[in-house]
Amino acid sequence: MTTLTPAIAARFGRTALGHVAREYPHKLDQVLAGDQDLLPPRALHPIFFGSFDWHSCVHGWWTLLTLRRLYPDLPEAARIADLADRSFTPDKIAAELAYLDRPLSGGFERPYGWGWLLFLDHEMERHPDRPWAAALAPLARAFAGRFADYLEKLTYPITVGTHFNTAFALTLAHDWAGERDTGLAATIAQWSEDCFGDLAPYAGWEPGGDEFLSPALSVALLLSKLRPAADFIPWFERFLLDGGTLEQRFTPVIVSDRSDGKIAHLDGLNLSRAWALRRIATIFADHPARPLLERIADAHLAAALPHVTGDYMGEHWLASFALLALLDD
Repeated sequence: MTTLTPAIAARFGRTALGHVAREYPHKLDQVLAGDQDLLPPRALHPIFFGSFDWHSCVHGWWTLLTLRRLYPDLPEAARIADLADRSFTPDKIAAELAYLDRPLSGGFERPYGWGWLLFLDHEMERHPDRPWAAALAPLARAFAGRFADYLEKLTYPITVGTHFNTAFALTLAHDWAGERDTGLAATIAQWSEDCFGDLAPYAGWEPGGDEFLSPALSVALLLSKLRPAADFIPWFERFLLDGGTLEQRFTPVIVSDRSDGKIAHLDGLNLSRAWALRRIATIFADHPARPLLERIADAHLAAALPHVTGDYMGEHWLASFALLALLDD
């Protein structure tokens, strides 16, 4: 089983340091209200202006801070701390908040960027030697409030394997909520049970040609965090194991052109599948299906890990998903 090593951590750290402050090329998520809104990314988003788009910059920072915590003696760790000190300041947080207050920003980065911002805040609180979490807290609270409002009106889950996927964002948001926001945690749990608790055996169409998330495994990972093992395991057996669906249909996907940003998503699909299956395998403990879950997870990780770097269309975001797959918790 592939594990996170200092060499891999250093590689990921150098990669993320190379893009979180790289402004161009850049894809904005913006609705223009007038000519005055035509500003460069660094003016609109003084922290999250790099990494090709806002959400990738957010989880690029999550990658950097996670690596700094796990490997504080790496040379990259000091560079990460220095850049974070210059980035996560109250005035820059205020500017990011001001963007959310614009009349046409209600759907900005919903829900993928929201989930990652909360997950970044969750990681920041593990760095008590720096004031970053205190600085980011107002922005995190703003997105938490948006999640609560969103779930009140979201009648049906969005199950595509791209940024609009509901289950993936809720997985990240629930990890943040925990004891910080018990109301949001309870809302996520109840909404998820209502939408996913009684799913029939999976018969979807994945993989989609430009997906980086598995619709099926995103739901399974979310429920694995919300249900006790005794309830989750029979649900997962019925959903994906019975009839051999997981074994027959979940094989590593082929990436034909890594310079095409959409096609490059498929490396992320291999990594996110590996992440979900590795986490789920730990719940299965001595269950006879655990070796199968681990084998499929490792095959997906092996297919994508060599391609985390090499072309900017994947390089600006893939390390985050590789790191998720390699973490122990």
